[in-house]
Amino acid sequence: MTPLQYCQDKVANSNSSFTGSFRFLHAEKREAMTALYAFCREVDDIVDEITDLTVAQTKLNWWRGEVDNIYQNKPQHPVSKALLQPTKTYHLSAEHFHEIIDGMEMDLKFNRYEDFKQLQLYCYRVASVVGLLSSQIFGFTNRKTLKYAHDLGMAFQLTNIIRDVGEDARRNRIYLPLDELAKFNVTEQDILQSVESESVKLLLEAQIERAESYYDRALNELPAEDRKAQRAGLMMAAIYRTLLREIKQDGAQKVLNARTSLGKLRKLFLAMHVWLKN
Repeated sequence: MTPLQYCQDKVANSNSSFTGSFRFLHAEKREAMTALYAFCREVDDIVDEITDLTVAQTKLNWWRGEVDNIYQNKPQHPVSKALLQPTKTYHLSAEHFHEIIDGMEMDLKFNRYEDFKQLQLYCYRVASVVGLLSSQIFGFTNRKTLKYAHDLGMAFQLTNIIRDVGEDARRNRIYLPLDELAKFNVTEQDILQSVESESVKLLLEAQIERAESYYDRALNELPAEDRKAQRAGLMMAAIYRTLLREIKQDGAQKVLNARTSLGKLRKLFLAMHVWLKN
């Protein structure tokens, strides 16, 4: 199995809404995005699947060293080998890969977030940084596109958090800011015990409104000259924003007990619409 095949399998097994847009990219960019996403899956799986915190920390530390190996032309892991050429071709920063690992490490240290400022750092590390790397692979001419990529990454992660409230609660994780729970008279136990109430609905609708504001901000920031190059990101935005609106339409508090998703055909339709429009 080649490094690329390993990454392709890793990506295929993730069943992510993100990966469908990769097929619209030229081969070189598609392979680079596949390797980047496989890297994210590798480090995220450490946190999700390993219950021993010491073992998980050791594995993340190994990946820190492996990131350095990429930039010293001596990668060992199949994903690192697949990333070797893209890091050179697209001038991807080692610091950004380390920041992604920093974000995953936060999941080892925190299962609650006191306020949005603390959550914002987490979202930046695990999502906005990925957006910045992706924008470099897609290509841009105007540096304002980096601001778009940052804010779109925030929107994606906030959408993930809203979609996964119930699933995270069952793992004793609450990503909704605790000070905002208090503001809406929602307790941690309400979230952990999947209590569907008007207060929880209002809390989650406030989270949806914040995510929507990041989508608005990002799309308004994308310079016209870079829209075509960034089409893959815009396709992801259409799919994820539609998912967010479905959650609100279904009754936001229902995410406590069920996971909202879009069918493959609907995601393909949304992606094709954006591709043709841009």
